[in-house]
Amino acid sequence: MLKKLLLVVVLALLPACSSGGGAELPAGPDLTKKASEAMKTVKSAAFSISTEGKPKVPVKKADGRLTAAGDADGTITLEVLGNLQEITFALVGETVHFKGPTGGFQKLTRADLAQLYDPSLILDPAKGVSQLLGTATDPRVEAEEGGAYRVATTFSGQVLGALVPGVTQGVNGKVWIDKATGRLTKIELPLQDGTVTVSFSDYDAPVTITPPPTSG
Repeated sequence: MLKKLLLVVVLALLPACSSGGGAELPAGPDLTKKASEAMKTVKSAAFSISTEGKPKVPVKKADGRLTAAGDADGTITLEVLGNLQEITFALVGETVHFKGPTGGFQKLTRADLAQLYDPSLILDPAKGVSQLLGTATDPRVEAEEGGAYRVATTFSGQVLGALVPGVTQGVNGKVWIDKATGRLTKIELPLQDGTVTVSFSDYDAPVTITPPPTSG
């Protein structure tokens, strides 16, 4: 009698267990297309770049703010001739105000900065993360993590190189796309000898980028 009762309970639970596996994951191409379009409407964002290991890229760390108009400010740590140098910058219009660990602010043109790294391209619809997502190939949604979908995909080296200087070839990486907004929250890029991670937050927060008062 006890065996029959247990069998009835188990059989009753089986349908509930099988139907509670969670919602079906979306198709990768549809999700990256949606994210590409969502990123085109971003007005501002905070960004962070970090590295693990020793990937062969000049930008080792960065934190800052961006606007869709192309202005940006923050700090960037670059590897120059084997040494790490942290630079504080404010990119306003066509002028870059920057300073190293010592001394005051100096100026460059945006074109000069572009030869090293231009963070303002991140939100550029034609060259930034929107283009990166739009040109991603074979995107596969792997799982849902913390309110975002984790997607494995392959990025074009040509498009990726504008966002992460030093990258010239295609990369098999991952992106995290927010379920609610379709916007990008993180990119993870396994490169030779290390990994580069780019994170985004504070979308559309009010941001005003101004020249440092000491720039003159």
